[in-house]
Amino acid sequence: MKVKLSSLAVAIAVTAVSSVAWASAVRDEPITPIQPYVSENPAKVQLGKKLFFEPRLSMSGIISCNTCHNLSRGGTDNLATSIGHGWAAGPVNAPTVLNSSLAIAQFWDGRAADLQEQAAGPIQADIEMNMPHTLALDVLNSIPGYQDEFEQVFGSRDITIDMVTAAIAEFEETLVTPNARFDQWLKGDDNAITAYELEGYKIFKDSGCTACHNGEAAGGTSFQRMGIVRAYESTSPVEGRYSITGNDADRFSFKVPTLRNVEYTYPYFHDGQANTLEESVDIMGQIQLGRHYTEEEIAKVVAFLKTLTGDMPQLMLPMLPPSSNDTPRPDPFR
Repeated sequence: MKVKLSSLAVAIAVTAVSSVAWASAVRDEPITPIQPYVSENPAKVQLGKKLFFEPRLSMSGIISCNTCHNLSRGGTDNLATSIGHGWAAGPVNAPTVLNSSLAIAQFWDGRAADLQEQAAGPIQADIEMNMPHTLALDVLNSIPGYQDEFEQVFGSRDITIDMVTAAIAEFEETLVTPNARFDQWLKGDDNAITAYELEGYKIFKDSGCTACHNGEAAGGTSFQRMGIVRAYESTSPVEGRYSITGNDADRFSFKVPTLRNVEYTYPYFHDGQANTLEESVDIMGQIQLGRHYTEEEIAKVVAFLKTLTGDMPQLMLPMLPPSSNDTPRPDPFR
């Protein structure tokens, strides 16, 4: 027993030393490296992945979570505002699902506290998937393959919406993008980014951008008013946190977006009105910081932003279980 306890103590000590060594090796910067997510329930992740790609959760039978949060396109759809059921145009730009687990809340206005709460909304929203939860559950409960998997993961064949959203959320937790070149630089690799890119980071940091774009996700941890120094001109009627809180101080206040993989997530802002990174840097400099960047400064900042692209999730598309004869058929024109 003494030998076993001694061995355990040594292991704990080594782990602690390793953790301290890792922490001391990371540069002291407002942006911090992303850590990979390892799920303790791989079966739950696999079930959630199937549900993420499942179009039968939509009334039309053709829209899934991946439609607006396309994992082949940076976790978004690259549209100014997303197109939902019946070709209805949504009111806001679809935020990337990548690294969304690192955010303070979900949606631009923060109305969902976490990924599980967020997952429930689009399924039944009439301008998104337009599928009442009761009907979505009828579909899933009619498919023996899903009943088998839910029983394996949750211990019950009677599928509930909480089980559905919990599985989707667990899959989305895995969608982090570590090992960006900037992360490698943060961990001490001086050759991971170029001098030009580093100059862009210095402009970004010295301008005050890191006051909002910080942490692992380089954003997503606060709500900020869009247009602090100068009013932001938008054609969108969306008013941000104000629609949730009713407080006038929250009018046009939105969740700060992550800048991770930002070269993939165009167009930009809640209304999708900035088509390029250059345009978005120029606008944000003016309305948030009172700063008129030169073309060269913008080019350097954009070069830095592209170093925030990490390792994208490498996924094999799931084979979804077949419908049964009792499965309600989709109605794309309803």
